[in-house]
Amino acid sequence: MAPLFSYGTLQLDSVQRAQFGRLLEGSDDVLHGFAIIEIQIRDPHVLEASGIETHLALVPGDGPPIAGKVFQLTEAELAAADVYESENYRRDWVPLASGNHAWVYVKA
Repeated sequence: MAPLFSYGTLQLDSVQRAQFGRLLEGSDDVLHGFAIIEIQIRDPHVLEASGIETHLALVPGDGPPIAGKVFQLTEAELAAADVYESENYRRDWVPLASGNHAWVYVKA
């Protein structure tokens, strides 16, 4: 299983059902060392799943702590998350406030 830190639309039930075919159970954690910006999404599959045109994205910076959920994904589910995040994001391995590490999507 692969830990994935989510701070945005991957926490939505509709996105989880569309991308993973199930609802995920996550644990709370916090990420430091990034700032949140907003980006416009144009991918029709992402728009259909999330129902939201403006998504959050991380950029390196000294923003406030970012609260989110850590989900445990299979390798197939992580690949599905990569497809969902598409060309707008890249996946980075980051330390979390808990001392654990997880994958997170940052602005490409």
